[in-house]
Amino acid sequence: MTGAATAPLFASETSMPEGSRAVWREASDGVRLRIGEFGHGPKGTVLCFPGRTEYVEKYGPTACDFAQAGYGFVVIDWRGQGLADRLLPDAALGHVDRFADYQRDVAELVAHAEAAALPRPWFLLSHSMGGAIALDALQRGLDVRAAVFSAPMWQVAMASVLRPVARIVPALAEPLGLWRRLVPGTTHDSYILSADPQDNLLTSDPETFRWFRGHLQRHPELALAGPTLRWLSEALKACDAFGRTELPRLPVQVFLGSRERIVSSARIRELVRHWPSAGLTVIQGGEHEVLMERPALRGQVISGALSLFDAHCGN
Repeated sequence: MTGAATAPLFASETSMPEGSRAVWREASDGVRLRIGEFGHGPKGTVLCFPGRTEYVEKYGPTACDFAQAGYGFVVIDWRGQGLADRLLPDAALGHVDRFADYQRDVAELVAHAEAAALPRPWFLLSHSMGGAIALDALQRGLDVRAAVFSAPMWQVAMASVLRPVARIVPALAEPLGLWRRLVPGTTHDSYILSADPQDNLLTSDPETFRWFRGHLQRHPELALAGPTLRWLSEALKACDAFGRTELPRLPVQVFLGSRERIVSSARIRELVRHWPSAGLTVIQGGEHEVLMERPALRGQVISGALSLFDAHCGN
């Protein structure tokens, strides 16, 4: 165990393995991050890279699934979200100065895993924006045995006619000092608090959506609004780079909901086609968060991830 300072962990909001805890860690540029450590397991440890707007507690049930199968689990609140330091005076805005700054957070997660002696081999589980951070980290040499991607943000979904505009607007905003403005079409309110549990972009399971909502109603400090123009600009540039660099050589499985409407399904399929060690599983009826779907759909993702990790957990 490390001497890192204890951080809040809202245990009443989620199920989690025995002995779970949260700690504060400081990135190399001074940004304070929160890391949730959900037990140790004899088969190895899963490093979880969550999506934009997500937070440690949301992955408690997933950590329980992996704990029952013999894996430890560690997850991070990225800079600018969850209980990590927010980067703007208006804490509700989703923001990052440079997309590469997330790699500072990855480095701190790895440093914590090493200091806490979390059992190896390590495996990677990522969702949405976390999938973009994960692919960047793998290309930079992140040492994991295998990786699972849930609806990775390898391109933001938008109509092709709007894509040039999406690049021009942030570029114009920079010299005008408008880079902290919300992306047009997004709001200052959390999507979780405003969307219909019966008809939303995240999950087809209304009960799970209401679980999300309860977290934010009881802990509004976890909530996050739409992204800034700077975040969008940085995300688009990061996604563009994936098509120009060599894809890492390790076993990979990608899971994608058939009803995906937040990230580009076409881009995911394209990258998987050009990635010899990657496979794609489409979850029929699934929305964006296939790890937070109805039990029958979610179970397909958990079992698929465990099959991949179990096949590569031996020395």
